[in-house]
Amino acid sequence: MTKYVDQGKNDTRSGYGAGMTELGRTNPNVVALCADLVGSLKIQTFIDENPERFFQVGIAEANMMGIAAGLTIGGKIPFTGTFANFSTGRVYDQIRQSIAYSDKNVKICASHAGITLGEDGATHQILEDIGLMKMLPGMTVINPCDFNQTKAATLAIAEHHGPVYLRFGRPKVANFTPADQKFEIGKALMLNEGTDVTIIATGHLVWQSLIAAETLENQGISAEVINIHTIKPLDDEAILTSVKKTGCVVTAEEHNYLGGLGESVSRVLALHHPTPQEFVATQDTFGESGTPEQLMDKYGLNNKAIEAAVLKVLKRK
Repeated sequence: MTKYVDQGKNDTRSGYGAGMTELGRTNPNVVALCADLVGSLKIQTFIDENPERFFQVGIAEANMMGIAAGLTIGGKIPFTGTFANFSTGRVYDQIRQSIAYSDKNVKICASHAGITLGEDGATHQILEDIGLMKMLPGMTVINPCDFNQTKAATLAIAEHHGPVYLRFGRPKVANFTPADQKFEIGKALMLNEGTDVTIIATGHLVWQSLIAAETLENQGISAEVINIHTIKPLDDEAILTSVKKTGCVVTAEEHNYLGGLGESVSRVLALHHPTPQEFVATQDTFGESGTPEQLMDKYGLNNKAIEAAVLKVLKRK
C-alpha cells in the first residue's frame, strides 16, 4: 500500500489564507470580501499587503454576494469569505440570481463546513451545502482534503472563469499531499490502488480513508482510495474505471448522505455501471455541540465507520 506521511497537522482554512496571500502578490485582479470573520478566514496577511483590495462588508452576507457580483463587471476576481452556513444557506437567493444565473466570476469561499465546526453547534454547522451548490447550473464545487490541497485549489480557482464554491474547515487535520502540487479542477486523484473495494472520499474523510485502507490491508482486503476534491464537475471516468475493477464502492464525506458526493457517485453508477455502494455520511440529521473528534465519532465519520462500510459492501458483491 502507498504510504502517506502527515507533514504536520494544519487547518484547511489556513491553506485558503496562504493561497490568498500568494494571489495578492501575483494576481492584481483578485479582491477579497469578508463578512466580519477575517480571523476565521485567515486572510489578514492579504489585507495587510493589499488594503485597497479588501472589502469588510460586516454581518451582511447577502450584500456581500451582490457586491461581489458587481465587482466582476469591472474585471475583478472577487473571493467572498464567511462560514459555510452563511455562505450558502443564508444567501442562496443572491447566489442563484446574481452569481450563478448570470455566470459571474465569483469565488465563494466557505470555512467551518460540516460538523467539525464543533462547539458552535447545529446553527452554525452545515451538512447540506454541497447539495445546495452543486444543483446550481454552472457552479463548480470543490472540497479539498488538507492544507496543501486547499492552498493549491485557491490558486487554481483564480484561473478558472465562472462561479466556484470552495469548501474548507476549521480543525487541524493531517497535511499529507505535496506542497508543490498542481490542482486540476475536475480531476480525481488516485491515492492507493486496490482490487477488492473502491473508497471514494472527499475533504476530511480522505485521510480517514487512508487510515482505514491500511487497517483493511492487514485483514487481507485491498482497498483502492480515490480523492474526489472536485464534486462538480465529477470525474466520472476515474470512478467507473475503479469500480469496474473492484466491483463495489464506499463513499465518505462530512455531509448529509442526501445531496452529497455519495449521491453524485450513485448517479454515475446508475447510468453506466450499477454497483453495490455504501455511504459514510450523516444520516439526514443536524449536528450538535461538541469537539470535532467527538462529533466525527458520534456521527460515524471516521476510519472505523469506513472500515465497517467496506466489510458491509463486500458482502453485497
